[in-house]
Amino acid sequence: MPTDRTTDFLRELLVRQLTTWLPAALHRSRRATVALAGVDAASAEAALRLVATHGDQVRGRQVTVLVLAAAADLPARLGPIEAELPAEVTVHLLPGDPYRLPVAVKAAGAAGAPLFSFVDLPGAVTPKLLTAATNGRTGELLLHTGDSARDVLVSAGFPLVAEVAPVLPGGEAAGVIAFGSRSDRSLEAVRDALWAVGADLDVRYRDPLDPTGTTVDVVGDPDLEPLAHELLAELRAGGSRPVTELRRHTLTATVYRAADANQALADLLDAGDVRREREAGRLAGDEIITLAR
Repeated sequence: MPTDRTTDFLRELLVRQLTTWLPAALHRSRRATVALAGVDAASAEAALRLVATHGDQVRGRQVTVLVLAAAADLPARLGPIEAELPAEVTVHLLPGDPYRLPVAVKAAGAAGAPLFSFVDLPGAVTPKLLTAATNGRTGELLLHTGDSARDVLVSAGFPLVAEVAPVLPGGEAAGVIAFGSRSDRSLEAVRDALWAVGADLDVRYRDPLDPTGTTVDVVGDPDLEPLAHELLAELRAGGSRPVTELRRHTLTATVYRAADANQALADLLDAGDVRREREAGRLAGDEIITLAR
């Protein structure tokens, strides 16, 4: 079971990512589904209140919120919030563990429309659960689990996968946060959300697959030297790359943000370690970066 501090961290992350995801989903589709599996009652409350704040965007569309949890007090706690939601929002409260997500998603008719799943999973990640979360090609998954889930998320059909291991104040480990998507924009948004929550709650991050366990402090200006070394290694391994690909590599293979990649590249240019195509100006996404030596 997650500690209170881990639960608070997960709740803040859920609200921040849902704040970004919901308007974007409703912009491109007339219906969308939010699935919350394994969450505590307070997190479900926070998610519903967030949906309520987007009432203007919800009107004329259809939003379904699935809450799959074991909390016995869910109906009593969520009832007053449901009463304030627009008629276009339907809430389904389902008792049970997160592994019932495939049944819940199918019953809600989520196929063919954007699906955001937030899953707090105490046990192993199963292919069946991940297949439901991909929702064909329209699903995004924010997953809290005990260990790295990168390989299984990629195998399930998420082409873009990022993960970090949060380290709470006092050195308390908080499992692994993994994110699977098809959208670079969503990938950037979840990393920005992680850093914002980390700064608010004094949480550091590390790469779950890094045997050294090195953590990155997200408060203030980050130390970009490790990222610069990573980008140089990527250029040595794969040759010249456009800035867009190096930003994506930063998001999928490190704990840093896309904006940090731009700054690290600027530092490498100043040091003469890499070259750019153009003489000056802002680094454009299509600009090719090449090792200088």
